[in-house]
Amino acid sequence: MNTIGTIKNKNILFLQGPMGNFFKKLDILFRKSGATTYKIGFNAGDSFFSNHYNYTPYRDTIDNYTAFITEFLKKEKIDKILLFGDCRSYQRISIKVAKTLGVEVFVFEEGYIRPYYITMEKYGVNDFSSISRDKDFYEKVQITHIKKPLDVNYSPFMMVMSSAVYYLFSNIFHFRYPNYKHHRDFSAIKESFYGITSLYRKLIYPFYESKYLDIIKNELSNKYFFVPLQTHADFQILEHSGYKSIEAFIIEVLTSFANGKSDAWLVFKHHPVDRGRKSYKNFITQQASLLGVQEKVLVLYDIHLPTCLQNAKGTITINSTVGLSSLYHQTPTITLGNAIYNIEGLTCKDMKLCDFWQRQESPDMELLEKYRFYVIENTQLNGSFYGAVPAFKFDA
Repeated sequence: MNTIGTIKNKNILFLQGPMGNFFKKLDILFRKSGATTYKIGFNAGDSFFSNHYNYTPYRDTIDNYTAFITEFLKKEKIDKILLFGDCRSYQRISIKVAKTLGVEVFVFEEGYIRPYYITMEKYGVNDFSSISRDKDFYEKVQITHIKKPLDVNYSPFMMVMSSAVYYLFSNIFHFRYPNYKHHRDFSAIKESFYGITSLYRKLIYPFYESKYLDIIKNELSNKYFFVPLQTHADFQILEHSGYKSIEAFIIEVLTSFANGKSDAWLVFKHHPVDRGRKSYKNFITQQASLLGVQEKVLVLYDIHLPTCLQNAKGTITINSTVGLSSLYHQTPTITLGNAIYNIEGLTCKDMKLCDFWQRQESPDMELLEKYRFYVIENTQLNGSFYGAVPAFKFDA
């Protein structure tokens, strides 16, 4: 079950959480429930979103972090660690050390099943998850009562503001953490520019793309393959796929599509997080022109995702959670990276992309229902990082 276990009289360490107050709120909740809590921060953004009565700053180099976290876990007799993501340098080291010392680690991530859930798993998420990838395992799952998820009151404004404040404080007070190495670009100026650009594009895209919604629902319905793009700096790409960039994925899909002699169209959709950061439209258009398929390729940004999935002939993704949504809409789906849902009977597992253009296998909806039930019961929490905090299950 997706429970944190016993926390009364336990020593719990919080590391980096999602940008914002989520871990700060959990810290207060856990202390009220009888735990002794600690927090380690690596930059001024971590510090700003922490309760300072238990905060420890780490200002040394990453090379010395293994020795530091080992000593900290031993000295404070830490029983459990909570952190966000499992691919960042500090998190990976912490997980490795914790395993050797027998300390439980609970990793948080965006929800596998959205929009009402966030993910929490022990020791790893996504391709590092320990959940089964075996069809037979899920066929044996017995579905019991499925509790309808509550509205999580997700606030896009809170997410944007939390990110802006985090970057602002981290940059202004960088001198207090001179050795900190972020997992991606860490410029507050650039983030502000991306935010303004994203807002501008969010306002203009609906005018540009409104006509395509009817086209997709009518003349193109079941006549196109859908390609949801993932974020350019996503660890799902960098760690859990064979691609070094989104561009490499785009080239492979376009080349295969051109060679597949398909009469269908190819519809690309940008990830909303990249709205202000990166546009692949010119790149896709250029590559499609070189391959002679530009008249069959459509590049979109903010068009309604469920509509795109419902009307697609098939979905092609690396390992995005959009793939799970695609299966939910009964759309044949192929993954080109390592995905937790790439299971026989759900996706077109082990099928080559060159064959997918001509032959698509629809998901087994009974198997999918069992899979979703198991994933929700064992890895998902009904809540939001920028909305309602989940109701945690604490063992006595």
